[in-house]
Amino acid sequence: MSLPTDLSATRKRVRATLDALGHTASGATEPLADWAVTVARWNERVDLTAARSGDELVDLLVADATIVAPHVTDPLVDVGAGAGAPGLGVAVLRPDVRVTLVEPLAKRVALLRTVVGALRLPNVTVMRARAEALEPTSTFASAISRATLPPAEWLAVGRRLAPDGAVFVMLAQGEPPDAPGERVEGDWSYALPLTGAQRRTLRYVRAR
Repeated sequence: MSLPTDLSATRKRVRATLDALGHTASGATEPLADWAVTVARWNERVDLTAARSGDELVDLLVADATIVAPHVTDPLVDVGAGAGAPGLGVAVLRPDVRVTLVEPLAKRVALLRTVVGALRLPNVTVMRARAEALEPTSTFASAISRATLPPAEWLAVGRRLAPDGAVFVMLAQGEPPDAPGERVEGDWSYALPLTGAQRRTLRYVRAR
């Protein structure tokens, strides 16, 4: 489906989303809008997003990142990054955080590298890989993924990648996973500002 590529209108949508979620810094609007327009253009030939309108696209790219950005610790891995959400948005909002975007599909990796280069984001690394192929590591302090795996499965994978850090679980519906050895340290329920869709994000840490 063709998505709107008008940059001025996209800027307004991005600013409205950031304002609604309490992010007041103006410097993020331009790069986030440029990213959204690039995704819209690429989506005409590459399957990048299920968004059907400009409002849906901006909500999906920007809103979750705005919610989690204040709560991530450096460095962050985003598994199954797709068009970049939420990790790329976090990288724009938190230039102090190093972000690794992990995506297995070559065309989506090409999109991510194009955006990272165009926006000049030195804190972002793009890796072509599947979640199960990533080696266990203590490199990451935060792990996030959206709709790549069922929540309980993702929590286990995320914990392997951030063994001593935080794993973010994002829900559109359903109950959050309850896993031995894990406790919820943060729990945010919110509506996507432009479309009103309900979301919930939880931050898991190891139970001590």
